[in-house]
Amino acid sequence: MDAGQVPTRRLGANGPEVPVFRLGSWNTWDRMTPERAAELIATAVGRGITLFDVAHYNFGPHAENAMTDVIFGKAVREAGVAREDYLLCGKLWLWDYPAASFAGQLRTSLDRVGVDRADLVVLGDFFGPLDLRAVVGEVGELMRDGWFGAWGVNNWAARDVWRAREIAIAEGVTPPSFAQLKYSLARRSVPEGEPYGRLFAEGGMGLQASDVFEGGILAGKLQPTRKIGADPGGIRDRIRAAYPRVEAAAHRLGATPAQLAVAYCLTHPPVATVLFGVSDLAQLQDNLGALDLLTRHGDTLREALTDLWLDRDIVHPDASWGTDGPTD
Repeated sequence: MDAGQVPTRRLGANGPEVPVFRLGSWNTWDRMTPERAAELIATAVGRGITLFDVAHYNFGPHAENAMTDVIFGKAVREAGVAREDYLLCGKLWLWDYPAASFAGQLRTSLDRVGVDRADLVVLGDFFGPLDLRAVVGEVGELMRDGWFGAWGVNNWAARDVWRAREIAIAEGVTPPSFAQLKYSLARRSVPEGEPYGRLFAEGGMGLQASDVFEGGILAGKLQPTRKIGADPGGIRDRIRAAYPRVEAAAHRLGATPAQLAVAYCLTHPPVATVLFGVSDLAQLQDNLGALDLLTRHGDTLREALTDLWLDRDIVHPDASWGTDGPTD
């Protein structure tokens, strides 16, 4: 691999090889001009960041008629990136399921982006009863029809993922390959907890780290003006107050806070890819520096950052929660 290229990891036992960095869509592509979006996409793909998280955000709390997916589709074409040269990860929402079928959601989402298939899909978080057998059944039908090749879940409790996995295996459906979880320097209880640990070790699942910057706070934007994700455990003010310690730790390690936030997640073996959004090339280049930090310090990062685990004994390791989509 070229030294300037982003490395790849396997996304769970049944998932594809993916770059360790993944660009997200919520409040990303609509935060810049079309020209800048195309330039950013071309630069990212040139460095090997070929996985994009793109969704139609118009369900439940996301019912804002956001255009970020439409903008992404136009920008990737303007950048001259062929469909076969990148991976698209869509999202299927459970807020109105089954009234809003996965097939209908996916057709609408893909039409908005201007493509005919996804590579991966993430099933959004849910509250209350859910017919997992029906969910797994429709996922299986869509996979058999070639709409996507692998699927995962977003911030589900581990026990629900185990159940979905058991149903999938019993019914001959490819089981979920990955979980997309809130994971950061401050929020470790769920992704590093024993319930999900068993899914990673015994269930063959990979981990996608999301919300790694806590809406920008862990990168130094202490008062985000845009809509950001949910606050499980009510610890956001503690995270904000801890930022000077993050900054000091990054300085000691010869890095920026953003690089430290990304590199920390990559030290956790189940992590295949880290999801983040950027609004300009400078932010992208800064985040790419996390790879150098990881090379220089590796697992010593975990030892140096123990005191920044802020949801410890506050959020249960098998918790599920609602989020406002892939943040950062």
